[in-house]
Amino acid sequence: MTTFARLALASAFVLSIGAAQAQDSETIEEMASPEEVSKVAETLSKIGCTAPAVEKESDSLYEIDDATCEIGQYDIKLNGDFKIIVMSIDE
Repeated sequence: MTTFARLALASAFVLSIGAAQAQDSETIEEMASPEEVSKVAETLSKIGCTAPAVEKESDSLYEIDDATCEIGQYDIKLNGDFKIIVMSIDE
């Protein structure tokens, strides 16, 4: 095997390991169930906001990116009781 071929093979191996590690480090976002989305929407409606999508980060944490509110666009997190625990402006 030539030096060039060995280098090409080694490079391909390193790149494949990097791609596999990148894929493993990505978290798969779980979306909230229709019932959970309904409860989140009920809470958000009280402050004039709507959610394009609701991610379920854990049994006790829901996340909304880019919520549309009467006062602007926000990222919002709710706890397992569907109470807002973090609300930050999304500029």
